[in-house]
Amino acid sequence: MTETTLTHEQQQELIEKYDPEQAMRKLKGMMGWVTFFGLLAFSLFQLYTAIDKPLMAQLQRSIHLGFALALVFLLFPARKKNLSTGKIAWYDYIFSLLGIVVGTYWPLMMEELVMRPGTVTQLDYYVGILAILLVLEATRRTVGLPITIIAILFIVYAIYGPYMPDFIAHRGLSLERFVQTMFFTTEGILGTPLGVSSTFIFLFLLFGAFLVKTGVGDYFNDLAAVIAGKRIGGPAKVAIFSSALQGTISGSSVANVVTSGAFTIPMMKRLGYDRNFAGAVEAASSTGGQLMPPIMGAAAFLMVEFIGNGISYWDIAKAAAIPAVLYFTGIWIMTHFEAKRLGLQGLKAEDIPTKKEVLSKIYLLFPIVAIIVLLMSNMSVMRAALISIVITVLVSAVRKETRMGIRGIIDALVDGARTALAVAVATAAAGIIVGVVTKTGLGLKMANSLVSIADALVSNGDAKLLLTLFFTMIASLILGMGSPTTANYVITSTIAAPALILMNVPDLSAHLFVFYFGIIADITPPVALAAFAAAGVSGGEPIRTGIISSKLAIAAFIIPYVFVLSPEMLMIDTTIPATLWVVFTAFCGMIAIGAGMVGFWYRKVLWYERILAVISGLLLIYPEGFSDTVGLIIFGVLLVLQIVRKGNRVTGALVKG
Repeated sequence: MTETTLTHEQQQELIEKYDPEQAMRKLKGMMGWVTFFGLLAFSLFQLYTAIDKPLMAQLQRSIHLGFALALVFLLFPARKKNLSTGKIAWYDYIFSLLGIVVGTYWPLMMEELVMRPGTVTQLDYYVGILAILLVLEATRRTVGLPITIIAILFIVYAIYGPYMPDFIAHRGLSLERFVQTMFFTTEGILGTPLGVSSTFIFLFLLFGAFLVKTGVGDYFNDLAAVIAGKRIGGPAKVAIFSSALQGTISGSSVANVVTSGAFTIPMMKRLGYDRNFAGAVEAASSTGGQLMPPIMGAAAFLMVEFIGNGISYWDIAKAAAIPAVLYFTGIWIMTHFEAKRLGLQGLKAEDIPTKKEVLSKIYLLFPIVAIIVLLMSNMSVMRAALISIVITVLVSAVRKETRMGIRGIIDALVDGARTALAVAVATAAAGIIVGVVTKTGLGLKMANSLVSIADALVSNGDAKLLLTLFFTMIASLILGMGSPTTANYVITSTIAAPALILMNVPDLSAHLFVFYFGIIADITPPVALAAFAAAGVSGGEPIRTGIISSKLAIAAFIIPYVFVLSPEMLMIDTTIPATLWVVFTAFCGMIAIGAGMVGFWYRKVLWYERILAVISGLLLIYPEGFSDTVGLIIFGVLLVLQIVRKGNRVTGALVKG
């Protein structure tokens, strides 16, 4: 890649290469119009049921799924190499029609199905088999192989349970019973994940599409440049700031990397950052966007349903706020030290938009502020999303260049539905996994196995918890590889989180723990899709970029342990002073770890100081009185040494001069 900003076509090419959700046919002519009106109808159906009242669960979810399946097979080819032809294969027309059959079966057979619960006719059986196969194939096309393979393995496990190893064996389900569970109850494909997709998630994706139409994505870059551009290593800090903002409306790490990275990575390279480091900064920042409230890659809405116990969306957004800020603070600190080590300055004035021009468009952020305020006021999530969409349209009318008009509104409706396709089929596939776990008790079996392994290795209670956390982290990283945010959370929370809950970890802490590690799988080699996409923009080496990304995102590997061991960070059953102390020590700890890993603070950090800095950081991050005290003492000594030696170096240079 050159160091010039990527064109829209180049950005789209990269997104399609690393994000299967975006690899769609460019249809023209009659089929172009068919898909256009199909997507528009999808959005209008969702808006109608949101404004009036969602239908009965099975009806709402099956129609939602039917729209998604019918459109996926028209827009997503079976193989990527067929993408450029823009032609629909003959079998995809058939699959699309069968998707309509699956989507309309519940509405058409509603009375009969309700009258005979638990009974499956031969026609039901064939439609159920068809639904499972179509969901698996649609998931493979839109999301990729990882989650599809996992779903298939769970199907095999459900049916062949008696032949499995003793620690996960079960009685097994007949194929008929399995099909009945998967499509004729709300415990499978039509389960909670698809239910959340067909209500909350769709509306927030629609909200994001309307925001994009106002040009808010470009505005994020301009605002970040004004705030951070002139600082030391300015472009890297622009990348961090803009990616955090992009994360409020984006549901994809890869899309975030390419759209904001096309602007920030060339700037970082021009300033003097290594191309691998430049790509890594953007990858780590964009991945962190999925952890940033209020949207959190749409996973926050699933979390409400999965945790239950009266927890609200606002409880989750509030709890996730401090860890997300600390995550971005950690990346900011390390890029700052790297810039100081290399002697890099900020952007030149001519490369930064004028403050007056940027502030004149500050109104574009009003819809985001509005949705946060509405959710804080305990308004329902669906109502808040609907009002925010209306506010976005009204705000866009302030200026001619952001005004939508009828065509802009229609395009936003179509784009929102297009974005929702992959989420719908991925959550349907995740429903298969959840259904199997529920029917077989696999979650509890896996939890008991992880705890038993920890029991066998250590006897101390705290050590046992730490070991269980480590095993759960590894499981979440593996399960999260290559999966979109929503499916990622469903899988990790279903399989990995029960082990922590069994160790008496609060539900919210356990779910956020697995969510964090599932998300940062996007920058953890070998399947680091966000890092690979960033390398595509920077021209760097994908694996090297992934390794540096993981290093920059070290906070994401540490913070989840902190909020499990000290729920004060999540503002759970705590006081403001206690929360502030945990945040302060964690912040100091990240400064120390950042200095130790980069090898620079106020001056070069010597090898033994680097070791002490990392030890100090870990002690400070571990939430315990004695460790905090020791960590602060080491931190203070290192800080004084850095300042004194820097002063001595400056004095010596002046004397020589």
